[in-house]
Amino acid sequence: GGYKIGAGEIENVLLAHPGVREVAVTGEEDPDLGERVVAWVVATDPESPPSSEELADRVAAQLAPHKRPRTVRYLDALPRNDLGKIMKRSLRA
Repeated sequence: GGYKIGAGEIENVLLAHPGVREVAVTGEEDPDLGERVVAWVVATDPESPPSSEELADRVAAQLAPHKRPRTVRYLDALPRNDLGKIMKRSLRA
């Protein structure tokens, strides 16, 4: 806890991975950390998505260890509104 983490920079690192087609990063309450980083991933190939460890290691190596996602959740598609904007609020439910 205590670090300011920008979702955009984490999303950019994850989007650069060839196995990631779309991604959204949110925060989730955590009893130990206060808030933990959660990555919602749409894989390029749903049959063989990149592992959560691989994605977390990529973020840790390119940004900082405390910015790596603690949880990776895989989706078929990200929820979007009529304007095509990702609706992160609905991911937290």
